[in-house]
Amino acid sequence: MNTSTSTQIANTKTLFFALGIVFTMSMLVVASVPLYRMFCAATGIGGTTSASDYAPDASMISDREITVLFNADVNNGLPWYFKPVQRKVKVKIGEEALIFYKAVNESDHAVTGVATFNVTPFKTAYYFNKIECFCFTEQTLKPGEEVDMAVSFYIDPEMIEDENLDEIKELTLSYTFFPSDEYNKQFE
Repeated sequence: MNTSTSTQIANTKTLFFALGIVFTMSMLVVASVPLYRMFCAATGIGGTTSASDYAPDASMISDREITVLFNADVNNGLPWYFKPVQRKVKVKIGEEALIFYKAVNESDHAVTGVATFNVTPFKTAYYFNKIECFCFTEQTLKPGEEVDMAVSFYIDPEMIEDENLDEIKELTLSYTFFPSDEYNKQFE
């Protein structure tokens, strides 16, 4: 085998190795968002809450109370008024609570929005469980329409077992509404 052929083979191997790295990195980028969401939902990192089908049995309700504060923001691109109906509520750990946010479409056309959410302090998010929430789906409001949007939640009784959370007396559930992709395409 001459030097030219051996150099060509080495260059081909290097090319395929580099392409393999680029392909692998591309696949990691594509998978990173769903993997990150799964990781955050499983750990509560970033204030990501859990979803549940129902609240714990009444025997699991603790005497320990937590004050839950409610926050609401709207992205500048969404012509909505959005605020919590009540600013805070005191709940016992394990007890189901139902609260509402008010949303008003202040534009002259139907608008679809989607809410992102988190719980702070972040270390409490793992124990915050939503049973029902407007944030699970996109919300479409007609021109001038006003709606009350429900959130049903509880704080997991396992939080009592977490010594790192003994000092927690209050937490904040925060939502930010953004225009949905459908809305963006329709009015761009």
